[in-house]
Amino acid sequence: MRTACFVDGYNLFYGLLAGTPYKWLDLPSLLSHIVRVEQPDNTVSAISFFTSSVKPSLASRGITSKEAQDTYLRALIARDVQVFYGRHQLESGKAPRFIDKETPASRADLVDVWKLEEKETDVHIAISMYRLASREADLPPEQRTQQIVLVSGDTDMTPALRALREDFPDLRIGVILPHREGVQRTVPGSLKQYADWMRHVVTEAELADHQFPPRIPTRKKPAVKPAYW
Repeated sequence: MRTACFVDGYNLFYGLLAGTPYKWLDLPSLLSHIVRVEQPDNTVSAISFFTSSVKPSLASRGITSKEAQDTYLRALIARDVQVFYGRHQLESGKAPRFIDKETPASRADLVDVWKLEEKETDVHIAISMYRLASREADLPPEQRTQQIVLVSGDTDMTPALRALREDFPDLRIGVILPHREGVQRTVPGSLKQYADWMRHVVTEAELADHQFPPRIPTRKKPAVKPAYW
């Protein structure tokens, strides 16, 4: 079954990889493994990866964090992953003061904050999934993408999955939640409602088994695993 995967890079990093030694993830290998576990005849025909560039001024390691992200994206591109960029937007705003978990938030006690938001990614993923299904609708069945897999736990993707389900009933839909084992996370029911199958957890063993080699050849200089990863 020809499968196209659409990956929310922000969700993937913070849900699955941050704070682990597995950031040098061989994403094509991992996704191929997971879809074959779901159904042995599944094959990944395309992977689209959506992300935004790190802002060095806000990153824990400054410019080094940006360089590490750029290196990883070069490794993905070398393995035929299509990378699409959104943007980060930093704005000032106000938010309720945090006192402790037992004290409710109050709009009567607001403090000034910086708000960092990722822009364009959700809409880009949704449009890209729908456009793929639309472009291939008139192809012979054996030439179409037969399955779309979303790698995200973001419920903002629910309307897109609902539209795909309603407009392309023969298209199979899968969801891989970028949730690490041992971390309690809520399963987004609205995504599950429109999916034929959902992978709830990616195990540590799977992350360890699907890592890039230290050096990935590219058309220019090799992509080398960042030393602190």
